[in-house]
Amino acid sequence: MQNRWKLVCVLAAAANLSTAAVTPKVLTESGTISGVSANGLSVYKGVPFAAPPVGDLRWRPPMPAAPWTGTRKADTFAPACMQVGVSMPGETPPAVSEDCLYLNVWTPADRPEEHLPVIVWIYGGGYINGSASMPLYWGDRLAHKGVIVVTIAYRLGPLGFLATPELTRESPHHSSGNYGLMDQIAALEWVHRNIAAFGGDPKCVAIAGQSSGSISVSILMASPLAKGLFQRAIGESGGLFEPLQLGPQFLLANAERDGEKYAVSLGAPSLKELRRLPASQLVGNAGGIVHAVIEPYVLPASPYEAFASGQQNDVPLLIGSNVDEARAMVDVSHETAATFSSDLERSVGQLPPALIAAYPHATDEEARQAQLGLERDLRFGWDMWAWARLQAGTGRHPVFYYSFRQQPPFPVGSVYAGWGASHFAELWYVFDHLDQSPWNWTAGDRKLAGEMSSYWVNFAKSGDPNGPGLPVWPAFINADSTVQYLSDPITVGSVANINGLTVFDSVYTMVRGKPFAAR
Repeated sequence: MQNRWKLVCVLAAAANLSTAAVTPKVLTESGTISGVSANGLSVYKGVPFAAPPVGDLRWRPPMPAAPWTGTRKADTFAPACMQVGVSMPGETPPAVSEDCLYLNVWTPADRPEEHLPVIVWIYGGGYINGSASMPLYWGDRLAHKGVIVVTIAYRLGPLGFLATPELTRESPHHSSGNYGLMDQIAALEWVHRNIAAFGGDPKCVAIAGQSSGSISVSILMASPLAKGLFQRAIGESGGLFEPLQLGPQFLLANAERDGEKYAVSLGAPSLKELRRLPASQLVGNAGGIVHAVIEPYVLPASPYEAFASGQQNDVPLLIGSNVDEARAMVDVSHETAATFSSDLERSVGQLPPALIAAYPHATDEEARQAQLGLERDLRFGWDMWAWARLQAGTGRHPVFYYSFRQQPPFPVGSVYAGWGASHFAELWYVFDHLDQSPWNWTAGDRKLAGEMSSYWVNFAKSGDPNGPGLPVWPAFINADSTVQYLSDPITVGSVANINGLTVFDSVYTMVRGKPFAAR
């Protein structure tokens, strides 16, 4: 009997090893790839969606990936695009390479005919950092809820956004800059052509991003090149709408001049010389070359102009921001009422007096809260409110607007200590990855993570976050401006800090010269 039991154990172990060794294969347009099986999912890492943008392909639109014969292993993440530093405090710095245009796929599908919804994740990091393989972005928990998750890479900093007159002359589209955005569009085109082989539905794709990834979502909704490549859009804490942010440096002619100055600072005034420089030298000093460009090909009009005129890629929209965004951005521990105005000018530049006056700062404590509130609204709050109102005013599809208010249990003494519902704090909940951080998560945290990840998945599936067992999330309309407060418990409220935002709005309308469209 004992020998028989040993035989059963041996056979069971062999079966488990056999299951673990299964390498699911998929035929893509470039060739066959083999991934790995993990907890009921098939995962494909480091899948090329474009050719390496190196040598003469540096500062050109992404080209198709070269085909291969046999089976290519897709079991290891590719290096991140060239960068210095990390996109989130506490993150392990990724391995980097200029050869970086790869994506990763998590799929629960057993066969291609399942036609599952797809979420394409665009990382944040201010267009200077970010990685498609960061563990917080892994798609395993969302995939178990019935969607395919794809994380994509794109060129960063000067390698992704340099504009010069010589690059513009070289381009058949008479433009330059926005190579990182072209990478995102190329990845979406790859998803459109290939995701069915992974069990996905190319006609049910949601783009999603946070911070500069969310800014990218606002740009993709405005870009004619991205039309038809996605059917839903999710933006977390980032949009490109404010006239003070979208300054003259974003126009092609000015971006070209900035690019020329940058090239001269590197001792490489010609494009030929620039392409010979090591990639590490280009990202070591970005020289301000870290933003999108208004140019004829990718972004012929600003997102504000596209939305205000009803020319956006009109899809259901889920967007929002966090109540303590600025705590991750600025240290206000030494802020005083006496230095408030000068500190603010040093941080964000000179602002109209009406904006400063909208955030009372008579005492030192008021000054600290005022700086946090003003920078939150300047960097994130107004853009998300504007985005929601523009889509609600000119779009045919609904907007679902949130305010994230849960305070994660960031440990005392950690880099996140005291940050509350700060910039990027919602990510642990959206991806349902609380267990990646060994903190004292409460039952309420876990409940909220389950609810938020379900909202995101439901939205990807149908364009509506609502579903069985979830608190009702009403669509945002300009008449009543309802906002879903994401905390435990979830409630419905109004737009936060409406007084400050209204002052921002009046100033921006004066700068721009015209108000929002209304419906």
